Amino acid sequence: MSLSQIRYFIAVAEEGHVGRAARRLHIAQPPLSRHIRGLEDELGAQLFERTARGMRLLPAGAAFLDHARTIVAQVDAAVADLRSYGASPPGAAGAAPPGRDRDAGGGRRADLG
Repeated sequence: MSLSQIRYFIAVAEEGHVGRAARRLHIAQPPLSRHIRGLEDELGAQLFERTARGMRLLPAGAAFLDHARTIVAQVDAAVADLRSYGASPPGAAGAAPPGRDRDAGGGRRADLG
């Protein structure tokens, strides 16, 4: 499963309609439908009930929506955090930006003398 599939799933769940989700995501409706079907196949669970009026989350879909939102939030936070490091000049790999301690949080090794 890809992060894109997870984002697509969230959009369909929030919009309740593949067409509206496709417009929101700026993609065509048929590929979006295929991504949702592929996600359901991969997970081995039907996430939506397809109706004449759109898509309704099933219990498995509602449970996955909570996980999907957490996954996307964590990935977005990680990307934002790493972007704060900016581009490092060659040879300065791992350099922390000013005011940031790269080893903060217990990442230091014991001094072996």
